[in-house]
Amino acid sequence: MSVAKVTEIISSSTKSFDDAVNEGVKRADKTLKNVRSVWIKEQKAMVDNGKVSEYRVTMKVSFVLKD
Repeated sequence: MSVAKVTEIISSSTKSFDDAVNEGVKRADKTLKNVRSVWIKEQKAMVDNGKVSEYRVTMKVSFVLKD
């Protein structure tokens, strides 16, 4: 039987929402072992002078706890 835990993180990128997700997963994987899935809870874009300057995602990351 597996037991998983969920933690919420916020990640950002100047490129795209997809890049923000990928960067968040990459960073989470350095600290959290056995990352299995992410759920995108919220997307936001920061605007500067009428243009999108930063993409932000809030995501829930699930990872399996070891025995």
